[in-house]
Amino acid sequence: MVFVLGIESSCDDTCVAIINNNEILANVIISQHIEQKPYAGVVPEIAARSHVTNIQTAFLRALEEAKIRSDQIDVVAASCGPGLIGGVMVGCVFGKTLASILKKPFIAVNHLEGHALMVRLVYKLDYPYLLLLVSGGHSQFIQVRGLGRYKILGTTLDDAVGEAFDKVAKMLNLGFPGGPEIERRASKGFPIYDLPKPLINQDHCNLSLSGLKTAAKLLIEKLAPMDEQKINDVCASFQQVVAQMLRVKTLKAMQLYEQFETGGGERSFVLSGGVGANLYIRQMLTQSAAEMGYNFLVPPINLCTDNGVMIAQAGWERFCAQKQNDLLFRPRARWSLEEK
Repeated sequence: MVFVLGIESSCDDTCVAIINNNEILANVIISQHIEQKPYAGVVPEIAARSHVTNIQTAFLRALEEAKIRSDQIDVVAASCGPGLIGGVMVGCVFGKTLASILKKPFIAVNHLEGHALMVRLVYKLDYPYLLLLVSGGHSQFIQVRGLGRYKILGTTLDDAVGEAFDKVAKMLNLGFPGGPEIERRASKGFPIYDLPKPLINQDHCNLSLSGLKTAAKLLIEKLAPMDEQKINDVCASFQQVVAQMLRVKTLKAMQLYEQFETGGGERSFVLSGGVGANLYIRQMLTQSAAEMGYNFLVPPINLCTDNGVMIAQAGWERFCAQKQNDLLFRPRARWSLEEK
């Protein structure tokens, strides 16, 4: 019976979770949607201050949900990067302080590793597997060889997928967060507008979203003033192009993955990150996986977006591998998965 506490504060959600032997006992998420809504995006200073305000409340709620006392916690894991450095510092310092007070091991978790390993808690998936991590700040194809053993096969050269969704939503005055609203609007629209698909014909699995975002901006300006149907159609057109880009690049990533992973057995393709909650994109990637003979896995929608459970899971795996950190570990704004 090992109780692992996971803390996540790298962006705009203050998250604290507790797991025990792969069972989720608590999963508390305090969002900042109300604070950030007037800006249609995440303001780092506001995010950091909100984390300071919310983190103790999230911690106490997690203890209440899990029905345990603080002194029963065995391992403290905190997301220590990459992300908005103010928020990262809040979670990292809170975690280190708690570990020091309780005299328990402290694990500094790479936020991206949390997303990478979340599926192992949900589906008990063995290594290796191919991962597509798509969120507001990151878009990467990753060969997950084992704990701490990652190879980036492709990445975005500019905007992340989730960031592009939010920025297009802002152009359309759809509010924040924009991704879910674009998906909702797209379901009522038709993809009738022609938008570019940058890098789609190039023989690699890197992505580029800035040109698509600019094209969407020019289209919106051209169509102004827009009625509800035009907005829905722009959303449908934008979402379809992004999904098609991801589908094509996924096929290329699978081909590249197979050059490195030559062993037999079942091949698995994992989708993780906040954009993984988009059901249209899930459907498109399901087709890609089926074409290539991959087992397609994606966490439940509530575990795709940032959460403390994924940090607790990564912390648990690192604790089992005796990879704990000392309290001098410094939070990082940038932290590649390929760094040791």
